[in-house]
Amino acid sequence: MTKVVAIVGPTAVGKTALSIRIAKRFAGEVISGDSMQVYRQLDIGTAKITKDEMAGVPHHLIDICDVTERYSAAMFKQQATAAIDAIAGRGHLPLVVGGTGFYLQTLTNNLTLGQDHFDEESAQIRARWHQLAEERGAAYVRHHLAELDPVAEKHIEAGNLRRVIRALEVIEKTGQRFSDQPHQASPNDYLLIGLTTDRPVLYDRINHRVDLMVQSGLVNEARWLYDHGGATLPAGKGIGYHEFYPYFAGDCDLDTVIRKVKQDSRHYAKRQLTWFRNKMDVHWFDLVSGRDDPEQINELVQSWLIK
Repeated sequence: MTKVVAIVGPTAVGKTALSIRIAKRFAGEVISGDSMQVYRQLDIGTAKITKDEMAGVPHHLIDICDVTERYSAAMFKQQATAAIDAIAGRGHLPLVVGGTGFYLQTLTNNLTLGQDHFDEESAQIRARWHQLAEERGAAYVRHHLAELDPVAEKHIEAGNLRRVIRALEVIEKTGQRFSDQPHQASPNDYLLIGLTTDRPVLYDRINHRVDLMVQSGLVNEARWLYDHGGATLPAGKGIGYHEFYPYFAGDCDLDTVIRKVKQDSRHYAKRQLTWFRNKMDVHWFDLVSGRDDPEQINELVQSWLIK
């Protein structure tokens, strides 16, 4: 059984820095568990790790898609599993790092996810729901999912119509709720390390991160995405991007957009924490406040590896 460390938690809490520290200490390689970092050209808004920050540690599942391409949890599971096997085959420690809870759960719970290929039945189901969204609004479609599967609806970020429709498709095709997709024991042994901190501190860090993103060129990056199709693209619903579209259309000012990005990011962080606490068996640490020490995490990993 392959041992895999997963580092989880909300945005802006230090997962990237911890992953590099553990990778250096235990000869690890990192697999991104972020649904937006797969997209090329989207670097600032996704808080994508830079080459310098990687410090020579190999990273996987970053920059593997164009923004026009569709990516799914099923694709992630397949590719992450292959990466885990390859990393372990090299005698290194696989580290899955990210905040997309459902992606991580596909691995730890070995979810089957039904069939994720785009067959004729899938095309018909998705087309019908997209048409309903056009005719009655995205809120109508989301409300329908909330009635069928309130757990799944709660954990899908605002504005992500594609994932709402994907959940409805799975329900129709399998007869099971999206949040209750069948699973069996994982072939791997996962150690889940979660980072968190006090809510006011976390929200301040998120607000500060957004300010730094804007200073680093987030507006231009979002404009590039908008000019290439924006909301019509698979990558176009991401937080830090879709909020800018009304600004580019001349419907609001930049300060309003930045406040909205901060608000959406804070709400997403709250949903991330809820997901990881309710869905996974996580060892939690607060490195931001100094309440816990990185050496405690090193000792946990060390003792787990030799078990």
